[in-house]
Amino acid sequence: MSNTKKARVSGVLLHPTSLPSPYGIGDLGQAAYDFIDFLKAAGQHLWQTLPLTPTGFGDSPYQGFSAFAGQPLLVSPECLMKLGLLEAWELNDCPVDQAKKVDYGTIIPWKTKILRLAASRFQEKADKVLLEEYEDFLADNMDWLGDYALYMACKDMHEGREWLAWEEEYRRPTAKVKVKLQELLKEEVKYYYFVQFMFHKEWLELKEYANENDVEIIGDIPLFVSLDSADVWANQELFQLDSEGYPVVVAGVPPDYFSATGQLWGNPLYDWKAQKKDGFKWWVQRVRHQLKLTDYLRIDHFRGLESYWAVPYGEETAINGKWIPGPREDLFLAFEKELGKELPIIAEDLGIITPEVEALRDRFNLPGMRVLQFGFDGEGESTFLPHQFDTANCVCYTGTHDNNTTRGWYANASEYSRDKVRYYMNTDGYNIHWDFIRTCMGTIATYAIFPMQDVLGIGEEGRMNTPGVATDNWSWRYKKDALSEGLAKALANITRIYGR
Repeated sequence: MSNTKKARVSGVLLHPTSLPSPYGIGDLGQAAYDFIDFLKAAGQHLWQTLPLTPTGFGDSPYQGFSAFAGQPLLVSPECLMKLGLLEAWELNDCPVDQAKKVDYGTIIPWKTKILRLAASRFQEKADKVLLEEYEDFLADNMDWLGDYALYMACKDMHEGREWLAWEEEYRRPTAKVKVKLQELLKEEVKYYYFVQFMFHKEWLELKEYANENDVEIIGDIPLFVSLDSADVWANQELFQLDSEGYPVVVAGVPPDYFSATGQLWGNPLYDWKAQKKDGFKWWVQRVRHQLKLTDYLRIDHFRGLESYWAVPYGEETAINGKWIPGPREDLFLAFEKELGKELPIIAEDLGIITPEVEALRDRFNLPGMRVLQFGFDGEGESTFLPHQFDTANCVCYTGTHDNNTTRGWYANASEYSRDKVRYYMNTDGYNIHWDFIRTCMGTIATYAIFPMQDVLGIGEEGRMNTPGVATDNWSWRYKKDALSEGLAKALANITRIYGR
């Protein structure tokens, strides 16, 4: 991963759902362009997002219906209006105020209604150029789009149930059955084609604007995919499933200091031997597609590519799992063969990291992660403290989407940790978020990134996700007037001081 413009760069972590908009959830409309303008004014060169894929149960970007498709909720109603597919008055009944957190249960039905209305008018209202763009999109993306649209149409036919609850012929469809389904669900399939076309059109236009303004985008891909996904349904031979389609083993992490029973994620695990036989075709396709949408990719749970924790299906905790070797260098050699050297990939190397994981990361020159909050959490020395950084090839974060905000962390930290921060940063802690940003900027790390909540100085109420807690996640949004000129100048000044 490299940036040809500057040796040291910084940026902001913000998921697009957190953008302000009058339609209940952040989207790819004007506020997204305003955010890029803010980044430019603030001297920032990176915008990191969470996964941009459709979310499933629990609204987590890390548990989606597809590893390829875009999130329908991000499609902008104002962009659909500009294309003549919606009228302004048709958006007046949006049930959620723009300043509040995302209320998924309320906004999903409304947004779906709007998208279906626009889709019903598309063929009639769209001009020739837009229709040609649409046909080109279908031609270029059918390797994943066909299965995704058919899967979602089948889910609709089965009232949203996952594929394991469908009739046998639809659970493991032959090519003949897929043709039958395509005909049966033709109109529904077309709807999903349309939504994906609009997402990709809007996102790629936004990315072009970002790049023109010297802002590069860091995307995020979860290592594992959801059982309830088009990816597993359409590629069952690539996963460790039994003859009925149920997982043999599922993903998680073992017990540790934070959890006596480990974490049981429940994702089906890859059959890496089967994937290796075809040159990791699905994974290459996945990374290639995501790199069309972003400039860099963060791989979540990178250590699972060296070895992964496999838990027998049906277990209630992760205790009875075991470490199994992953694809290791074979996968990355396949990436290099198909996608080129100097892979623009960040390795999320947090958690139980062994010398073998570090060796895999370093062999392919992938930046790892350093999270400042972790440096002050316990007693003694920590590799997350800046003076312990042993390489510039890393990304320094104040915190991540899974951490409390910096102000929230500081308010809840032990007196020992707060003392440690105050002595280390020579501060009274009054503006602790700026202290963390300055410290992050001043490290040897080539890349420095901070959540938008830290730039705004927001407390615990701005937390994006609390791992292990099922509710009130992924919903934070900032207010329309939050990105002031003064804030941009303050961040730009710090950025200049530290040569980023």
